[in-house]
Order: sequence, then structure tokens, then C-alpha cells
Amino acid sequence: MSLAAYYPRNDMFERSTTVLALPVLLAAALAASASPQTSEAVLLSGATIVDGRGTPAFAGDVLITGGLIAAVGPAGSVEAPAGSVVEDLTGLVLAPGFIDIHNHSTDRLAGDPSARTQIAQGVTTIVVGADGNSPWPIADYLDELDQIGLALNVATMIGHGTVRRAAMGADYARAATAAEIVDMTQRVDRAMREGAFGLSSGLEYDPGFYSETEELVELARTVSQYGGFYMSHIRDEEEGLLGAVGEAIRIGDEAGIPVQISHVKAGNASVWGKSVEVLGRIAAARANGIDVLADQYPYAAWQSGLSIVVRSRKFQDAEEVRAGLAAIGGGQRLQIVGYEADPTANGLRLDEVAANWGMTEVATYMRMMAAGGSGVIGHTMSDDDVDRLMASEFVMTASDGGVGSAHPRGAGAFARVLGHYVRERGVIGLERAVQRGTSMPAARLGLADRGVIEVGRRADLVAFNAATIHARSTFRYALRQAEGVHKTWVNGQVVWADDKATEARPGGAVRRAVR
Repeated sequence: MSLAAYYPRNDMFERSTTVLALPVLLAAALAASASPQTSEAVLLSGATIVDGRGTPAFAGDVLITGGLIAAVGPAGSVEAPAGSVVEDLTGLVLAPGFIDIHNHSTDRLAGDPSARTQIAQGVTTIVVGADGNSPWPIADYLDELDQIGLALNVATMIGHGTVRRAAMGADYARAATAAEIVDMTQRVDRAMREGAFGLSSGLEYDPGFYSETEELVELARTVSQYGGFYMSHIRDEEEGLLGAVGEAIRIGDEAGIPVQISHVKAGNASVWGKSVEVLGRIAAARANGIDVLADQYPYAAWQSGLSIVVRSRKFQDAEEVRAGLAAIGGGQRLQIVGYEADPTANGLRLDEVAANWGMTEVATYMRMMAAGGSGVIGHTMSDDDVDRLMASEFVMTASDGGVGSAHPRGAGAFARVLGHYVRERGVIGLERAVQRGTSMPAARLGLADRGVIEVGRRADLVAFNAATIHARSTFRYALRQAEGVHKTWVNGQVVWADDKATEARPGGAVRRAVR
């Protein structure tokens, strides 16, 4: 059975993550992984070690045995057992493998089990099931991942939209009844027992768009009982941004659950600069004992479905469409991706499509929505907001992309942070950049066995050249692999070396332990 069989699709959401060119731990205490390990001892010597904690880098050695980190020490201080392989990493940075807490490779790993665009930038663990859209049933999906043989580790969330659609069917454009909420709660409970790490929501998308806050609080309470967290694509990242952040914080407070605000941003010019207030609200919530954090991709452009431009869902109302286009700055800011009715439109801006069709932007939008809609990349964000969020102690890195992503963040997010924001612009330092992609997501997930270079942790590692690492993916060529990573290790085995994937498949499903 294919992975897609476990992944109930939401058409409105799916078009926001259309593939353009590809086909288709201990957690809290202990987690199960079917990963094979190697008993060969490997000494990585002379590297600049950035251990993931945010502490200063140091020249040191790391010994790997049995897929685990067996020793860490200053350069020259770690003795290799007889017969060990010794690799000189002088001139390279050695860091924990990156953990992508918001990844959309859910049903694409069967077509690319090496996940090349991910391991090429040092990603060793991904979390799927974001934005309210997850596999179902969770146990069957994770079992299937273990059968495929993967290069990296995969965990999943349980999607609010997935259980809402299962409970309400096509009649979801309304508040849920008490009985339907009980149905959803039971499904969430099952998912957590089967190894999900938390509840995700996508409140700008159907069917989550129609849910009331109280519904989400009830489901989040169930997740809280298992030590999970609530991760949300909030209701509005534009005009209603601050209210949407407030709702996420309220859910965390009332359900007693940690909150992760997905791909935090100020989505268009109407809220440019509001990142200051967003961060202020997160800080205030944390000061009041509510565990709120956020993640971010390092680009000033978002990707979603064309539908979100018109919040009222009145896609054939010319005035509503005109107002929606005006709010995001016009059709020149919208890049079409994944338009199935006429693939020649893909890659063009909406104003260019309108010119080609001899139509107004409003009429073009209405025609595209009538034909089933499209994915879209919105070039509507401010670099100042991106920088401010990048520098915040409350924000970690996540791609919001994955294998086959039409947005360059899928193949480039982690490399771009290290190349563009650290080396080229100095927005953050190297140690902080590594921390926001390693120990921060590990802590949020409750992964006690990775995210830091420390004795006893899994040997999920990346060695890269800090002077050359960079993202090659662009908005035109989204699938170009990153450069500058020397090697990536998963469970002690090399999965990426010499600019290509190896034959090793030491990854697999990661399940949160039921406590």
C-alpha cells in the first residue's frame, strides 16, 4: 500500500504543496525506531564542534560507536578503539543533525526514500502531519515508513483537520456538535497512543477554518494528557494576525499544553512591523507560565492555496476578490504553482497570467478558482520582519517544505539560515543558528536522544563548511540541492557524502512513547 493511502487529502490544502518535479529517539522517555545500526567505531577528529546548546564552538573530537555518540572532547583528547575509522574534519563544523519540526514530505518519501533535498542540508529528522493535515491511521503510516527503508527519521503529528473531516464528513462548514467533538477526541486519543507527538491545526484551511476555539481546546486537552504539544497554522497571518496569535495562546492556557506557532510571519503590508507585537505577546505569555514558541522559514515569501486570498470564501464575488488582491498588493505578488487546469501558468505571477489570457486580475483569479484553484507563492512579506523573528530567542527554524516542495524552502531552509543569515548578513551567530535547528525542536518534541552532541545521544550529525554552505534552490528552480555539507550521519551511518546520497537507510519512524 502506498503512503498516500494513509494521508486523507484536503484539496484546498494540497494545492498549496504541489510537487513540481518529483514523484510522489527517545521521546519524553523512550521511543521506538526500527533503524539498523553499525557497530563500527568512527572517530571524527579536529572539527569545530557546535554542540546545539548555543554555547561557544570548540575544536574537538567525537567518537561514534553502535550508532551513538560514545565520547566527546577537546581536539586530540579522545582515543579511538583499535580498528576504528578515523576521519579528519579539520576546517569543518560538526553539529547535531537538523530537526525539521514542520515538514510536508508526508506522502512523498516512498518516491524518494533518501530524501535527498533534506539530507543534503543536514536534516536528519522531520516531523510531518502539519497544518491540520496528517496521516490516518497513525500506526499504519508509521509501520509503512519502517518497511520502506528511509535515510532519515520521521515523526508525525495528528491533524485537527483530518479528525474533523472524519467526524463531520462533507458537512464541516459549521461548528461541531458535542457528539462530533467526542468523536474527534477519541481519534486524537488513539493517534497519541499510536505514537503521534501532538495536535496540529490549519485554521486558514478547510475544514479547520470553521472550528470554534472551544473545540480546539478540548482536543488539545487530550493531547496534553500524553505530554504532547499543540502546533498551529493560526487563523490569520495578515490583518487578523494578533488576534490569531492570541487564540493560540488561549488554547495553550486553557488546555495546559505547550504551543508552537507555525511559520510565524507578518504576511502582508497591512501588518508589516507587527512582528514586534507578536514577539511581545509570546514573551508576555511565557512570563505568565504559558509555554509558547514559534518556528520560521528564512524567506520573505509564503506558500499556500490561492483560496486564502479571499477570506470570505466568496471566490466568484468580484468585489471580494478585488479586495483580497488589493490587501496582498496585487497580482504581481502572487506566483502560481501547481495549477492543473493550465500548467503553462505555473511559475508566472497572477498579473502575467492575466495578461496572457487577456483578462483582468480579478477575472483571472475567479477563473482559476472555478477550475479547482491553485497553489500560490505570495511575495508579500517584509525582510525586516523576517530578520526580527530570526533574531528572537523564541523562534526556531523549520522548512514548511520537504521532498518535492515548489517553494525553495523545502530544499534550502537550513542551508539558507547558515549561509545567508549567519555568514553573509550576520543577523544571528553560528551557534544560535545551529541551536534553533537542533536542541530547540528536540526539546519541543520531547526527544531526549538527539539535538545535542553529547555522550549517549544518537549519532545524528552533520559536518559542513561554514564558509561555503548555501541554499541553491530558488523560486524558479526550487529543487536544487544545497551545497556545503560534507557529510550527514543518521544513527551513526553516513547517508550523504560527496554531494550525493549513499545507499544507507538507517532511518525510520519515530514514535512518541505513551506515558
